[in-house]
Amino acid sequence: MNKLTEKLFQSIAASSLLLAAEAAASTEDENLKRLTKPQSTINFGAGHLANDNARFGQYDGLRNEGAYGILNIDITKRDDNTGTWLKLLGRNLGLQNRTVRFEHNKQGHWRYFIDFSQTPRYEPFTTVTAVTGIGGAHLNVPTSPTTGEPAQLHTERQAISFGVNRLLPGNFELQFHFRNEEKDGTRIFGRGNRLGPPIPGVVGGYEFLPEPINYSTRQFGGTLNYNGQDLQLSGGYYGTLFVNRNTALYTTGGSGTGGIHAPSQFSPIALPPDNQSHQMFLSGGYRFSPTTHGTFKAAYTRATQTDGFLPTQLLAPGIGGNLGGRIDTALVQGGLTSRPLSRLSVLANVRFEDRDDNTPVLLYNPLAGRADFNGNRWSGLNHPRSFSTLTGKFEANYALPMSFRLIGGVDYEHWSRRWQPTFVGHRTGTDEISYRAEIRRTLADTLTGSIAYIHSDRFGSPFIPAMTATGEPFFNLIAPLNLSDRNRDKMRLALNWEPIEPLSLQVMIDESFDHYGHRNNSTLGLRNGSARNYSLDAVYTVSENLQAVAWFSRNETHIDQASRNWNPADGSREIWSANLQNIGTSFGTDIHGKPTDKLDVGVSLSHSLIADKFKQKTSDPATYSVPDISTELSNMRLFARYALRKNFSLHLDYILNRFKTDEWTWNHWTYADGTQLTQDTHQIVSFIGFSGHYTWQ
Repeated sequence: MNKLTEKLFQSIAASSLLLAAEAAASTEDENLKRLTKPQSTINFGAGHLANDNARFGQYDGLRNEGAYGILNIDITKRDDNTGTWLKLLGRNLGLQNRTVRFEHNKQGHWRYFIDFSQTPRYEPFTTVTAVTGIGGAHLNVPTSPTTGEPAQLHTERQAISFGVNRLLPGNFELQFHFRNEEKDGTRIFGRGNRLGPPIPGVVGGYEFLPEPINYSTRQFGGTLNYNGQDLQLSGGYYGTLFVNRNTALYTTGGSGTGGIHAPSQFSPIALPPDNQSHQMFLSGGYRFSPTTHGTFKAAYTRATQTDGFLPTQLLAPGIGGNLGGRIDTALVQGGLTSRPLSRLSVLANVRFEDRDDNTPVLLYNPLAGRADFNGNRWSGLNHPRSFSTLTGKFEANYALPMSFRLIGGVDYEHWSRRWQPTFVGHRTGTDEISYRAEIRRTLADTLTGSIAYIHSDRFGSPFIPAMTATGEPFFNLIAPLNLSDRNRDKMRLALNWEPIEPLSLQVMIDESFDHYGHRNNSTLGLRNGSARNYSLDAVYTVSENLQAVAWFSRNETHIDQASRNWNPADGSREIWSANLQNIGTSFGTDIHGKPTDKLDVGVSLSHSLIADKFKQKTSDPATYSVPDISTELSNMRLFARYALRKNFSLHLDYILNRFKTDEWTWNHWTYADGTQLTQDTHQIVSFIGFSGHYTWQ
């Protein structure tokens, strides 16, 4: 090689190194710019919805076929001179479930924000009714079954909130927050009894009364935090106020069947009264040593309801004008985590809550005729509910040889209830204790697994007899679900497996079996139950530009129960049983690919099937059996993103949604006034959206 050629190669090498260095510096500058210079985006466009629906757009307003706007913004600015950040975030601004948030902060000093959100909720059932005055507190109800016109019931929530954070000297921080939510609209409501006229297709004497909604809910409070090296404290106040601008629902008309119990006699009807609650709390944590940490919380809450149920001029003598409700709740809890040995870690916590209901007992139903122990009427009285709960947990985790890890624990829960006369069997105390054992191991470099076993026992104090109409005790042979003696055994298996480098699998299986005790050697009530859950998740990375995720889950819940009916014709008692089952199966996949540097594409598919089975058996073959119910929901989403420039791209989205059910409850429901509630049992909806995405710094 001559000197000229050598110098030429040296010059080319130097130029290449310089270009590489400049490219690296450019990339480094670009990365640094992204970290130090905030990025803002705006997404704008339009979409079209094909087919009207009642389910797909239940919470965002995408219900009627037509065009809709697409607008999302995320604007972030930083003032380098002051170090302050300014953020404006808007989501779904072209739809009814929009949110807007403005935030201004100086990191390490202060922050404040203002937030607005709007959420609709459309009733998924079609209402055909002759009731008039819907939306107000005065309704006119037909006196006999009358065919009406379609009506759309829905509610809308609008909330605005703001908060302020301020860091103070000495590791203190002060926070204030306020939220006001307005809820307006109408929802399904009714009145009636079981004494309605025997008209085919008409259920008893129940009448349709859509409830007017005009609520305000306010939440507010303040917190003072301290963050020290070993001690952290947080104390403050939290309050809520609920205001209902409709005191009562007034009606004219309605059925007179049933005498003093006729639906038309139930007017006015009290609506939820105003109420409020106030809480003071203190919580914190302390690091006793590098391996031992404790936490605690103490809170006291007073909730009151003193607003009148009805205008006082409408009250009959002796009936309470307002609940005079007051509930005082005290809460104390503490926890401790420690690692006393290198292989051993332990956790323990305890929680006590006392709910003291100081609401006075007043007569709200003068037509009630049941008696208490002293012969006084009490079924028309309100029933305050006072109770206390004590829960505790202890868990130990120990590392064994050969990569085994043993975990054991004990959970305890005690309920103590203040007793009051009731028609239902009752016990003042219940206890539940659970024992847990789990073992984990790394079986190989690509396989880890665990198996756990949990046994629970629930028992309690003797049942208190219910009362007859004359004040005599009798034993209700069916114990309520939450009070029944119960033994539960549960097993859980979990595996994480990577058979090949691009593929990972997660498997979870758990099963539980319940056995319920019976009162007075009766076979009535809950007998046994079970639950099974299976899930499989798979992630496959084909390449850096192509990934796929697939999942499958199945949930089965079963309960077996028995009861008996009284036949007024001959006085016989018919035994019946129901083997209730709820089975849900879901599966889906998500695939994301990047065919070119400018194009991103993806598809998401999911399908769910939920089946409810009742499996009733009776001693009378002519007894009507409740049919099963199944519901299917399928969803497909396709998307494509194409970058025209570094800061501008085009987005195409397509959604196909399918809902199908044979749910019979509402399809055969007719009120005594002729109102019908129905639903479209097979709904197919598609939405296509096209938008631009612009980014700047």
